[in-house]
Amino acid sequence: MTGNQPEQHQQSAHGPKHKKDLTRRKVVVAGAGAAVAVGAAGTLAASGAFAGERSTAAPASSTSTAAEACYKLTSETTEGPYYLDADKIRRDITEDKEGIPLTLQLKVIDSETCKPIADAAVDVWHCDALGLYSGYESFSQGGGTAPTDAPSGTPTGEPPSGAPSGGTGGGGGHEEPTSDTRYLRGTWKTDKQGLVTFRTIFPGWYQGRCVHVHTKVHVGGEWTDAGYEGGNTCHTGQLFFSEESVLASAEVDPYSTSTTTRTTLTEDMIYDQSGTTGGLLKLKYNKKNIAKGVVGSLTMGVDPDTTNDGT
Repeated sequence: MTGNQPEQHQQSAHGPKHKKDLTRRKVVVAGAGAAVAVGAAGTLAASGAFAGERSTAAPASSTSTAAEACYKLTSETTEGPYYLDADKIRRDITEDKEGIPLTLQLKVIDSETCKPIADAAVDVWHCDALGLYSGYESFSQGGGTAPTDAPSGTPTGEPPSGAPSGGTGGGGGHEEPTSDTRYLRGTWKTDKQGLVTFRTIFPGWYQGRCVHVHTKVHVGGEWTDAGYEGGNTCHTGQLFFSEESVLASAEVDPYSTSTTTRTTLTEDMIYDQSGTTGGLLKLKYNKKNIAKGVVGSLTMGVDPDTTNDGT
């Protein structure tokens, strides 16, 4: 998502210094009591954000009907320029952003053995209803203004064939954040069944890309009172939404106020058109009233012994 591609931007000379260590990750948890949130129980210690939720409830894609799919590696994609290294350990990443409620139910399995991977650190991050990324608002204005390097017009022609490899099809360098905002970003660990759930909002869109959520899976590290350390990033991918759901969301405020040209799922240059293997979420929502909320689920097959950092 960098360079002259839809999600690429020129390196900013301003903003706080952001250092990345591709072999050793260290999470700095902001706020008092945050360490409690990553305790051995793996549950939130405060609020009722997930009251009544059954943490062992498997997403639809983890049932026996997906037995064959579990042997396939979920497509690797570019990290994009807007990744921040897990400075929010939380499952509810909504903050004060308006939009259609979205519950993401993700399951991480070993693509070879199909066994769930417990205690993995899963990152998710995405733009708000009008196309803005926290920490990077200066790169895009939303509501009709495209990112500074986005091509004009809507992509045309046939989508690329085959899965895009990390670092291509929009991949490249990381941008330094230009603000302290961190909405719609978070990290949480998988339970014994390999499951992790996030609460957020349905993402909006910006010129040059279809609606999507970024994700990373880190394994082999250690959860401590300070967060998560060590290990390797075994998966960097993106989660996608059906065209039907996006069209429905576009009728709901604040999405309906956007004047940004929208790229469809079939026009997107990152999605490889391979369905759930490519990151296409299985969605559940009221077809007559999507504003009530959406549940998106996916089983992600990863190779825990490899490194796929998407850079």
